[in-house]
Amino acid sequence: MTTVREDVLGSPYTAETIPLPDDEEGAVVATLVRHTGGPGAGRAVLHVHGFVDYFFQTAYAEWWTARGYDFYALDLRKYGRSLRPHHTPHYVEDLAEHYPELDAAWQRITERDGHDHVVLSAHSTGGLIVPLWLADHAVPAAGQFLNAPWFDLQGAWWMRTIGTQLIRQVGPRVPRKEIPREVNGVYGRSLHRDHGGEFDFNLEWKPLESRPVYVGWLRAIREGHARLHAGLDLAVPTLVLASDRTTTPTELDEDAHSSDIVLDVRQIRRWASSVGTHVTSIAVPGARHDVVLSRAPVLKQVHAELERWLTAYVDPR
Repeated sequence: MTTVREDVLGSPYTAETIPLPDDEEGAVVATLVRHTGGPGAGRAVLHVHGFVDYFFQTAYAEWWTARGYDFYALDLRKYGRSLRPHHTPHYVEDLAEHYPELDAAWQRITERDGHDHVVLSAHSTGGLIVPLWLADHAVPAAGQFLNAPWFDLQGAWWMRTIGTQLIRQVGPRVPRKEIPREVNGVYGRSLHRDHGGEFDFNLEWKPLESRPVYVGWLRAIREGHARLHAGLDLAVPTLVLASDRTTTPTELDEDAHSSDIVLDVRQIRRWASSVGTHVTSIAVPGARHDVVLSRAPVLKQVHAELERWLTAYVDPR
């Protein structure tokens, strides 16, 4: 049953639980968070988070509502507000498993709530899922803002070649085999106010030490990457923003606050044009991986680029 309640972020945010068909782990839900932009807002934005993430970026939401947009954010199945004790966090074996919650959110925003001008917003892993969904469903989105989208597998070349072939072969046989990796927690610490950052978020929903990665899930990601690399041919105006550089700090230093320490931004720029025929790709000096969580001077440029794109291509009023 669908339920709407005051969100954990407090008023004026509400959270709507969306029941989804059960999977092999049992009951599954998604969560649609909403912050209204004021009476008569016919425009809306739908935001989708990244890996080991959920919606908590209130200043970003309020940037949109100040411009007369109703803001919606979707916590995907097995993430954040939608995570249940019997779930394997974030686990799917096909990125299309996320389509039902995107479909449900779109239906509520457009048909139920009456918005006819909807901008899609997505970060990191969400920035891979959303363009794939849009390519498969062809909903009439007004625009698409991709914030440091995950367009390729970072790391050594062999991980994208030999390693990917191995994942494709092994994935169907042992999909829940965990892939060993080391996470130093610097990115989470660079954001959380108790560990050197400026933001407050739930460390059970977004742990500093990240989450396990499984063969079946990474296989789904690599299949998504392959589809993107082949070209999605989307006509919707798309803005891709990412930092101007990638670094790999092991301690909480200046690089942790002024570069992308999660993804390789060169890959983002390389594959941006594969999204479609109307793509604006911009490198923002000093931006963090989640560009809307950048420090104040950099955030000012992020907002300026977003405003310029909206005015030119999405909402020319």
